[in-house]
Amino acid sequence: MSKAPRACVIGWPVEHSRSPAIHGYWLRQYGIDGAYEKEAVRPEDLAAFLSDLPAYDYVGANVTLPYKEAALHAARSADAAAKAIGAANTLWLDANGVLQASNTDAYGFMTNLDEGAPKWRETCGVAMVLGAGGAARAILHGLIEAGVPRILLTNRTVAKAETLAREFGAPVEVMPWETKDSALSACGLLVNATSLGMTGQPPLDIMVGALPSAAVVTDIVYVPLETPLLAAARARGLTAVDGLGMLLHQAVPGFERWFGVRPEVTPALRDHVVAILGAA
Repeated sequence: MSKAPRACVIGWPVEHSRSPAIHGYWLRQYGIDGAYEKEAVRPEDLAAFLSDLPAYDYVGANVTLPYKEAALHAARSADAAAKAIGAANTLWLDANGVLQASNTDAYGFMTNLDEGAPKWRETCGVAMVLGAGGAARAILHGLIEAGVPRILLTNRTVAKAETLAREFGAPVEVMPWETKDSALSACGLLVNATSLGMTGQPPLDIMVGALPSAAVVTDIVYVPLETPLLAAARARGLTAVDGLGMLLHQAVPGFERWFGVRPEVTPALRDHVVAILGAA
């Protein structure tokens, strides 16, 4: 009799991860005899842990900070998204026990955007992305794959934005953080991929009123669920998409890999995670 499949999330630290709440819900929802756990892996132990997942009785893992780049390098092969983004957040063992890697953050972001603003492509000749970290990398990949013709990238440290622009090439253009408001009137999509506006962080200072009336505003921050940026967008009558959906949708491909069922992101799942976050 085969063992029940087990997966985990690895990081250092890892207690902050919301992945167990999502995958645990799906395991119960679909009546699957499996488990999803947290593994706090020390940096000096990471290579050994990843090279011998079966010894820990896992069929795969999610990867959180600070190990996403290392996870990509540890895998025998990776999909196009992981290669383009330069990091992996989902690992699994194939039929031959070989470690494979993917990055589902772009999928999560784009699926959430499509769900929250189904017509965003119709008005998005220009998108502005704030930030130049790992989330911004995934978002740039997703927007480029979606065919957005022009993406303005801005970051408080301009050198980081310039590095991303060189890596991704056209249609990414860098603009100084101090001048971002001047370009908003041309933007059909505004994406906050920074931590600004998150609980405990400084607010994001941006002139939402300069956006066109048909613009879409989305924020990857989900604590609080309604960030000041989203509140300002809604007050102006703009379509606003919160960041929780990205977290939920990025978990779908991994769950399917590990447990053999493609799960649905439902309002009940969202309510479950919101209750855990205390963000209702």
